[in-house]
Amino acid sequence: QVQLVESGGGLVQPGGSLRLSCAASGTIFSINAMGWYRQVPGNERELVAVISTGGRTDYADSAEGRLTISRDIAKNTVYLQMNNLKPEDTAVYYCTADLTPHYGSLWRRYWGQGTQVTVSS
Repeated sequence: QVQLVESGGGLVQPGGSLRLSCAASGTIFSINAMGWYRQVPGNERELVAVISTGGRTDYADSAEGRLTISRDIAKNTVYLQMNNLKPEDTAVYYCTADLTPHYGSLWRRYWGQGTQVTVSS
């Protein structure tokens, strides 16, 4: 009964900006962390950024300084602000949420369906 809905992907020129959003909904007791991964066909899926409930963030080296992750706890939503985009940022971006659906249950990692980001002139 949990779903992650992503939005904000699209086509942008090099140097442009996009903001990705991901809202978690359904039976959720607590979200421990949310993050973003990306994948290019033929490559392994890689971590872009993650944010904990305490606000601690971690970024991939290629993302730091250009991409910023944030979270709205009340809305169960995570954002990825992407500035100064480069062609190598082109990928399918996946939202993740580590959450507990009920009190006392173990956490599970849920994935969004992915949203395409294309950086091209």
